[in-house]
Amino acid sequence: QLQLVESGGGLVQPGGSLRLSCVASEFSLDIYAIGWFRQAPGKEREAVSCISSSGGETAYKNSVKGRFTISRDNAKNTVYLQMNSLKPEDTAVYYCAARNFRACVLWPSSYDYWGQGTQVTVSS
Repeated sequence: QLQLVESGGGLVQPGGSLRLSCVASEFSLDIYAIGWFRQAPGKEREAVSCISSSGGETAYKNSVKGRFTISRDNAKNTVYLQMNSLKPEDTAVYYCAARNFRACVLWPSSYDYWGQGTQVTVSS
């Protein structure tokens, strides 16, 4: 079964940046669309961004457009989420997930494999 591991979370001040990574073990990621999701305490999990298997298609939640960038390096079996101009409302546990299709969608229920998450805290 595809296993995903996120890293790169941490504590950052408002306006700062973080880069999250999502790495797959044992299986190649290049046939999966990958999504990044987040869940804040007391809130439902929400989609942040996704990227198609080829990397040619991306999508973003409106509130992160222009601040976050998703990318993938299939040779390294890794998907990244570059987060700039971070705000306190970006604080959440961030998850990556893989979908058994090549196309990118922003619906959590469409994803089949999930990582354990990495905490991102934006605070002064």
